[in-house]
Amino acid sequence: MIETFQRALPNGITLSCRAAGTPGRPLMVFLHGFPEGAFIWDELLEHFAQPAHGGYRCVAPNLRGFEHSSAPPAVEDYRPHLLVQDVRQLAATESADGTIDTLVAHDWGGAFGWGFANAFPQQLGRLVILNSPHPGTFARELRENPAQQKASAYMHFLARPDAPALLAEDDYRRLWPFFSNMGAGSDGFGWLTEAVKDRYRALWSAGLRGACHLYAVTPLKPPLDGQSTDTIPLLPRERLTVDAPTLVLWALDDSALLPGLLDGLADYVPRLDVVKVPGATHWIVHEQPQRVIAEIAAFLQRTQ
Repeated sequence: MIETFQRALPNGITLSCRAAGTPGRPLMVFLHGFPEGAFIWDELLEHFAQPAHGGYRCVAPNLRGFEHSSAPPAVEDYRPHLLVQDVRQLAATESADGTIDTLVAHDWGGAFGWGFANAFPQQLGRLVILNSPHPGTFARELRENPAQQKASAYMHFLARPDAPALLAEDDYRRLWPFFSNMGAGSDGFGWLTEAVKDRYRALWSAGLRGACHLYAVTPLKPPLDGQSTDTIPLLPRERLTVDAPTLVLWALDDSALLPGLLDGLADYVPRLDVVKVPGATHWIVHEQPQRVIAEIAAFLQRTQ
């Protein structure tokens, strides 16, 4: 059974959360992406909370700027280290020593998962990433790979000041295509039912400006026409390495995040498992939740 609550953090941010499992048990945290919310994880929360499947305390926050979580107005309030701080402070409210046993993250949530794993290695047992580029390989591909530059060009639209208003027009007519256009075809798995659309309408009706600020604040965007790739930062290696055992589950039909992002990943993440999933798109959590559960469960078993 899913519980919902508002969790006030010491930094002044409040996160609306969904959770399952007994407080005090080993903690699993789930981080969603754009334009999603914490509800995408419900099936996983309920599964891993069961005693037969680990009996974890499973918590999925809505990131700042999403749903009923705090949505500070300034673009700079969405700098990555601040959202990583949100994750750390949330974990401290759920775990006696602030340790996350397993952090599962998709899309933008993965950006903060990578960041948490690098910044707080002593507070993380394992990391699971679903179709979220590592900042080291993403920066390289944005600099060197025209195909990834083209695939990521949509980021500039979402970074525009008028993007939230445009996205909300006409029953979110510009948002629904994200679910069909970031894959190899339109909703071939049949998951985008009217009931699911209603959940997204409720989510988006709380506002989209904070979510779009993630795109405005990041320097990891492809160069505009005539712009040099020198605008894309090259981070020092010590800010990119991840020591935790890491599973990267990668849907190969993701048209926004190309498989070249996996090249060289092991150089940053030595304890790495990569599972490539053909016939799945960026929205693999919606499309194949049981496959995602099975791969995470096998990873937990391997890394006990």
